[in-house]
Amino acid sequence: MSSFTPFTSIAAARRMLRTKELSPVELLEAIEARIASVDPKIGAYIERDLETAKKEAAAADLSKPLGGIPIGIKDAISVVGQPLQSASRILDGYTAPYDATAVSRLRAAGAIPFGRMNMDEFAMGSSTENSAFHPTRNPWALDRIPGGSSGGSAAAVASGTALATLGSDTGGSIRQPAALCGCVGLKPTYGRVSRYGLIAFASSLDQIGPLTSTVEDSGLLLNAMAGKDPHDSTSLELPDEDFTAEIGRDLKGLRIGIPKEYFVDGMEPGVRSAVDAAVKQLVSLGAEPVEISLPHTEYAVAVYYIIATAEASANLARFDGVRYGRRSPEARDLASLYAKTRAEGFGREVKRRIILGTYVLSSGYYDAYYLRAQKVRTLIRRDFDQAFTKVDAIISPTSPETAFRLGEKTDDPLKMYLADIFTIAANLAGICGLSLPCGFSNRDGVDLPVGLQLLGRPFGESRLLRIGHAYEQATEWHKRHPSLA
Repeated sequence: MSSFTPFTSIAAARRMLRTKELSPVELLEAIEARIASVDPKIGAYIERDLETAKKEAAAADLSKPLGGIPIGIKDAISVVGQPLQSASRILDGYTAPYDATAVSRLRAAGAIPFGRMNMDEFAMGSSTENSAFHPTRNPWALDRIPGGSSGGSAAAVASGTALATLGSDTGGSIRQPAALCGCVGLKPTYGRVSRYGLIAFASSLDQIGPLTSTVEDSGLLLNAMAGKDPHDSTSLELPDEDFTAEIGRDLKGLRIGIPKEYFVDGMEPGVRSAVDAAVKQLVSLGAEPVEISLPHTEYAVAVYYIIATAEASANLARFDGVRYGRRSPEARDLASLYAKTRAEGFGREVKRRIILGTYVLSSGYYDAYYLRAQKVRTLIRRDFDQAFTKVDAIISPTSPETAFRLGEKTDDPLKMYLADIFTIAANLAGICGLSLPCGFSNRDGVDLPVGLQLLGRPFGESRLLRIGHAYEQATEWHKRHPSLA
């Protein structure tokens, strides 16, 4: 009898497949059975094509690094022949004509793209409540949000309905839901993974990355996806690297930066105590704590919501009812086609960000807002550059709070935006970031996961995974799972 469970890691599943303890089709059927049992409560998936996935599983090459491993895909990432809607009504009926580069590279490594994961519409949100399909619920407490925008991707891993998933991270959209759902989320350095085939939100900030149950699994997926892509001019030519090569090494001599700006009043007390304990654990493993300052952190949220919305207003201009997706039946001429299609197709949060972005780019305001924000972005990047001359990684909470209730912040956009206060700066600076479980905080009588964030210098993913794995193996947090009884 197979020892496979819903929370088996990719590394363990690979061993079962190669020793024939489990076949790829049996693995897929076990996951599908778990989805049927659990996902009606969670809503992590938008849809699945089991028939096609079974055919791919039957033909899987188990000699490949990810041979026979099914991977859930965020609905903003293109998989040929599958629906691609970015959880928006404006893309009703649209089918992807090609694979995103990240997906084609996973296929080349033997993986099977399986299932479309729910998300905030066009990745705009921190709770997965902005989906045109349905909200996703946190597996640890069904009245709570899973984070966003990759909430479906995180909730699937946390609930055992996916071995691993892909998400995208524009301001924390992999790391924040990973923290709130108690799984591992990796945002690679900007340019490490091709963005080709990712529906653009903010092109200078977006990055595709994995959500997994262990740190090692994140490295295995990054091994498959990373690399230069001629379809994406922002992807970089870098030496081939095994991102799991440093895993297992000790932390002696590594310096861990503790930024005073990330340990502030107003943080949920249970989050603060869990992260403080994680710092002590890393020190006990040989790391050296170093107090540092990132002085422009206070401007990060304001800068982000100028730059990101400006880029979004330009990127989303293509959704006009002319070439693909929804076209309003009420349109009578070109102007009404644009206006009615966009009014009917976009949700409230997307409209809010388009309006804000158009405003900051408009004549008379460009210099006052957008240009000034870009200058402050440079200062934020310099803060990190200077910090990394002193430390090997930076540690902080991933989120200042644990999962809040569904509907709690939908009428207060500013409170929702502040949910990403600790993650946004990494996207502005283009550096890599990792979130992993570090404990629980009791909020309103419910124990909810806390995420530990590790930030690394550009292209320092291997070092982050080394630190994260050492912490993970010294603790039991990654072994705790929601009961979903």
